[in-house]
Amino acid sequence: MAIQWSGLGPELLLRLDRDSSLPLRSQVEGGLREAIRTGRLPGGERLPSSRELARELGVSRGLVQECYGQLLSEGYLTSQVGSATRVAKGAHVTEPEPAEQREPAPRFIADFRAGVPDLASFPRADWVWGTREACRRVATADLDYGDPAGSAELRDVLAGYLRRVRAAAATPDQVIVSTGFAQGLIIVLRALVRAGVRCAALEDPGYGNPDTDETVQAAEAAGLRVVHVPVDDLGIDIAALSASGAEVVVVTAAHQTPTGVVLAPSRRHALVEWATRNAAFIVEDDYDSEFRYDREPIGVLQGLAPDRVFTIGTASKALAPAVRLGWVLAPRSLADAVAAEKLLSDRGSSTLDQLTLAALIRSGRYDRHLRRMRTIYARRRAQLMSTLARQAPAVRLTGLAAGFHAVAHLPTAADELAVVAAARARLVGLHPMADYRATRAVAPPQLVLGFGNVSERAIEPAISAVADLLR
Repeated sequence: MAIQWSGLGPELLLRLDRDSSLPLRSQVEGGLREAIRTGRLPGGERLPSSRELARELGVSRGLVQECYGQLLSEGYLTSQVGSATRVAKGAHVTEPEPAEQREPAPRFIADFRAGVPDLASFPRADWVWGTREACRRVATADLDYGDPAGSAELRDVLAGYLRRVRAAAATPDQVIVSTGFAQGLIIVLRALVRAGVRCAALEDPGYGNPDTDETVQAAEAAGLRVVHVPVDDLGIDIAALSASGAEVVVVTAAHQTPTGVVLAPSRRHALVEWATRNAAFIVEDDYDSEFRYDREPIGVLQGLAPDRVFTIGTASKALAPAVRLGWVLAPRSLADAVAAEKLLSDRGSSTLDQLTLAALIRSGRYDRHLRRMRTIYARRRAQLMSTLARQAPAVRLTGLAAGFHAVAHLPTAADELAVVAAARARLVGLHPMADYRATRAVAPPQLVLGFGNVSERAIEPAISAVADLLR
């Protein structure tokens, strides 16, 4: 896209070699021609005035006017009386793309990808209001790099929010602001490695195959040996965890990814006892706890063992992944170590974005948005359940107590990978449980159905298109 300028004209980088035998006019002409042909100056781009470019290059205005005139005659530039000189449309020369790259991606009837919220419902007006509020209230000193652990205002607001909504034992000095969950997990694991931890356990099914999953790779890159611990209908298997030799475990206790299982009360207490007995740690991925339907809200594990549990939250599911803000609630003894890793990582997240989020939470707009989204997701959940009950009654749905994904249990003889491939050919995105299993096993055959970013009206035609594959 060409830049639209007002007032002063644009600057333009051209290099001249005054020791060269090539005349300056030829150098200017050639430099402009090459910039246009390679696309560095796209069609429609405004060029500096001849007077301004001559001043920048240290040459005469007449020389620049001659260069512009030559390129106008060659069709590289266009000019009208009273208007700026611009790059002509179509002057950019490129190699033609292969035919297969020019074909647009197929438009799905619906893509049931898990972990994606309703992007169309992002509260744009509230975010604009929050940004204005942040800019209005921010102190000049806060426009500097600031504390790598995060804005003091957001940390204070988040601590209060986590106490109020998640029953956490939280103080602002325990909160470290991150760029989403992924960075939060990385800086926690690095801090634990520095503290002597050597083995991390992940749920299975959970983050997935070690060769492709970024979370597994991040743990290994931090220097940890990774083991996988099975999950059953009550949550993570504590006996298997105890036998694994792990010193830290990453769990999705409130709504397990991907099974949707809620960690049973007996397992919650057993998990905390395991951590206390072994001087181990729990990393709690609290990714979609705000969205509950059939059960009373469940508090974080951190409230049971503040010295042993790191709770990581994110605005990606509540608002949108593009916000790129999350938080770590760390044990007091390791909060400074996590903040130090954040400093090494990127010196801190955007202060203005942090202040915007703080304004949304403080004003009640964040809570109002969550209430609205709970209603939207509940309707989509009900639509998915009723549509499958009518069109593929052999399919059983589980994991619907919270969040915006469910597990579809296919008939025993089904091939989940074949179902996924056939559905894609019918422009419906289905996703296999194999992607979440450490071994990529395909049995028992199951699908992970995300409905967060699928409109209510798209669910019926999408399921209709693949119903015979699911029976």
